[in-house]
Amino acid sequence: MQVEVAKRLLDAREAARRIRTFTAGQTFADFSASELVRSAVERQFGIIGEALAKALAADPRLETR
Repeated sequence: MQVEVAKRLLDAREAARRIRTFTAGQTFADFSASELVRSAVERQFGIIGEALAKALAADPRLETR
């Protein structure tokens, strides 16, 4: 169970790293103008949400930590 939680948390961290990479050096206007970047960032947020939901399902105690 803990291995599953650790894997999911690493997935979420990696997705957050990708978001930082995709948006580095961009202004909000740059971000808003780029459908490609917006789509990539939205996908990574989806991955974060899925990873955290699966981590919580594997260990419900995470909700209270």
